[in-house]
Amino acid sequence: MKPPDHPLRPSTLCIHAGTYLDKPTGGACSPIFTSTACAFPNPANENIYPRYFNTPNQQVIARKLAALEKGKAAVVFSSGMAAISTLLLAHLKPGDHAIFQNDLYGGTMQFITRELTRLGVEVSWGANAADFAAAVRRETRLIYIESPSNPLLHCVDLEAVAALGQRHSVLTVIDNTFATPINQNPLTWGLDAVIHSATKYLNGHSDVNAGVVVASAEIVRRVTASAVDFGGMLDAHACSQLERGLKTLALRVQRHNENALALASYLASHPAVARVNHPGLSTHPDHTLAARQMRGFGGMLSFELRQPDQVDRLLSRLRIVMPALSLGGVESLVCVPSRTSHRTLTPAERQRAGISDGLVRVSVGIEDEQDLQEDFHQALATV
Repeated sequence: MKPPDHPLRPSTLCIHAGTYLDKPTGGACSPIFTSTACAFPNPANENIYPRYFNTPNQQVIARKLAALEKGKAAVVFSSGMAAISTLLLAHLKPGDHAIFQNDLYGGTMQFITRELTRLGVEVSWGANAADFAAAVRRETRLIYIESPSNPLLHCVDLEAVAALGQRHSVLTVIDNTFATPINQNPLTWGLDAVIHSATKYLNGHSDVNAGVVVASAEIVRRVTASAVDFGGMLDAHACSQLERGLKTLALRVQRHNENALALASYLASHPAVARVNHPGLSTHPDHTLAARQMRGFGGMLSFELRQPDQVDRLLSRLRIVMPALSLGGVESLVCVPSRTSHRTLTPAERQRAGISDGLVRVSVGIEDEQDLQEDFHQALATV
């Protein structure tokens, strides 16, 4: 097949980027390479082994994600937290200082407060680029953000954070899980590394755990060197499932974007709802910023009831939307972050992150838009 003479667009990259072309069969899909024992010596003079993150199926995912995020290289992991923890441990040592956004995913916050600090890494927190700039000191090695954030959907000025990192020679990292590479490409704004929990939108079917780091070749080499020691690799079958999920990413995200904005608008007008967090709403404090740096506003939203003690009643009345952990699948899911994604945090940590006991997070799926609104309408009727 002759390569195109122009850059491919995201929908095409989702399908074709990185595919392993099997010459003997000419198959349209990448084969699954199950072997954990590969010949050596070999023509490439390379030790091929799953824990070395260099098997064909692992490399398919790496090439596809690097293309979608406009990075030079990528490495795939067995979970989002494997990707996050490996990148942080590859770049931080005792005595270093790192700056983190206030409202991150609960698993990330737990790793920071219980592991990084135990290892002697000093930590500061902030809400925006101005806070991060005020926290920078001589020992600062890394700034870590989420935009939009989990679960409050705060957006951070990517260009300002990138400029701050470049000015102080500090690595800038973003968890881009909520946005996906379809809606936002942080590397093009100057950030150094992008992380995804590929369990979520990249796979999109709630049946694979995976994570990805995308960055320059130098950063990925450094992360991979640590990853080989930590062992958080993804096996061939899971890689194949993830590759299949990625092929429909652009289509799915378009529908997620549409459904979430419609549902957010509906909930914002409902008398039982006190507040809705979704960057696509003009009332969202970061709407203008999100509109500048995102191509779509994503499939996530969160909201608070006027009567927070009615949360359990709301969850019990939903018929289509499923109360469950995780997010980013084709089905709509709802959860209470204080009891799920952020339950391991202390009350003080949740308060600092702005997560109340009555906050409800919705991962809006790709069902019919009207069915989703009607489900919330009937569930909220007696709240």
